[in-house]
Amino acid sequence: MIKYCWEWFLLFMGLVYWAITAIVTSLIGHVLIAILPQKIALRCGRFLLQKDFQLFIFLLKITGLLILDDQDLKSLAGHKEAMIIAPNHTALWDVVFIAAQIPEVVCVMKGSVLRNPFLGLGARLVGYIPINSISQMLKSAEQRLKQHEILLIFPEGTRTKTDAQWLNPLKGGVALLAKRTKAPVVPVFIRSNTRFYEKGWPLYKKPDFPLKISFSVGEPIFKQEDETVQQFSQRLERIYLDQLSKPHPLRRVPKPFYE
Repeated sequence: MIKYCWEWFLLFMGLVYWAITAIVTSLIGHVLIAILPQKIALRCGRFLLQKDFQLFIFLLKITGLLILDDQDLKSLAGHKEAMIIAPNHTALWDVVFIAAQIPEVVCVMKGSVLRNPFLGLGARLVGYIPINSISQMLKSAEQRLKQHEILLIFPEGTRTKTDAQWLNPLKGGVALLAKRTKAPVVPVFIRSNTRFYEKGWPLYKKPDFPLKISFSVGEPIFKQEDETVQQFSQRLERIYLDQLSKPHPLRRVPKPFYE
């Protein structure tokens, strides 16, 4: 009972942490945008957000709530050439772990997040791309890749559904961007022992702790000249299915952990 209550307390404090840091980040963001040139404000914002995410992950680790294997992600940081980082999307907070290791990454995310009064300014400060319309998102993402930036986009388009065995069918955005820019697609395979913050998970529902999460980076994939966008997308999907279905201590369990 003591352990159960303690975990509930830590979960509540985690939500408080996000509420406080979102407000602080927004306030600092207003100041940075107002007084600094855009490029300097962008670098400061990315540094600030990275340290915020790293502190949150550190607190999860020292309290015993999280066992994380994210060393593979370090190999993607600091690249000077364009690339598309494309993970499967297991949970609401996947971006947190990736941006904590790759601060320069430009995330493609729902427009509603950037309009959120608590989260939006921080996301805009670091240059994230909203999905308000698919055509506008693709145009912005293509421009950023041509500027040799690192793009983070979830090829499923949304979090993996509860009833999906390994992942949702892939959308065509990643393949289309690879065709237009010739940037490599780097698949990232996220595995976990939990469905915590998966699509449909109630915000305040406590999972079984500790959470175990692993990130592994695949080989860069290039679209071939004779491939259509659809064929390339299908090839990518087969790569994800092949990797995620392999035996692994954290391989996805088909049965959901909650009703």
